[in-house]
Amino acid sequence: MKQLGKLYLIPTTMGESDPMDVLPQTVKRSIELINHYIVENEKTARKSIKAVLPEKKQSDLVLFTLNKRTESSEHLSFIQPLLEGQNMGLMSEAGCPGVADPGAVIVKLAHEKGIQVVPLVGPSSILLAMMASGMNGQSFTFNGYLPIDKDEKKTALKYFERISQDKNQSQIFIETPYRNNKLVDDLVQILNPSTHLCIATDITLPTEFIKTMRISDWKKLKVDLHNRPTIFIIHKM
Repeated sequence: MKQLGKLYLIPTTMGESDPMDVLPQTVKRSIELINHYIVENEKTARKSIKAVLPEKKQSDLVLFTLNKRTESSEHLSFIQPLLEGQNMGLMSEAGCPGVADPGAVIVKLAHEKGIQVVPLVGPSSILLAMMASGMNGQSFTFNGYLPIDKDEKKTALKYFERISQDKNQSQIFIETPYRNNKLVDDLVQILNPSTHLCIATDITLPTEFIKTMRISDWKKLKVDLHNRPTIFIIHKM
């Protein structure tokens, strides 16, 4: 029986920072040995690899692009090197692959094909925000993106708020970065003044901002989150 390669889940930085400030040596060692990658964006993936290992020959890299436009029929061809015994790396645009990331479909396919999946340690904005929020780290839910429709968004937020109180469960969500400021305006208008809100933006970057306050206090503070990757967490005690 032919030996299969291993799929390494390789985290990246979450912005312009020294990769070795936030990534362990295991990431560097893996990149040294792997030439085949499945990535969300080829340009940024090459930049990430070069930042971690400048001496790596870019001409040696074989990259397969996986994003929302990729057809599911292409997935099997992406993992062909794994089926032929070569190790591959899966990289997200930022942070950990497979978490709020299209790479999850490749991980699922790898398991179906009997391929060993090796997750490497790296920054997860969701987990780091939860750690820093002061909210319930024993019970929390990541809800992904909020609805765009105004009424649907309001309904979702009130539902999250109610669940957080009923189950003592922190509720995490994200927004498209250019809509962040509008979302903050919505949050202070829709949620109960006593509900706690954590805003965690630019995590691990020099411009990092993480703060937890009641909605009543957020009404007094103006923050500019435009086009800045941000995690939002609410909890009604």
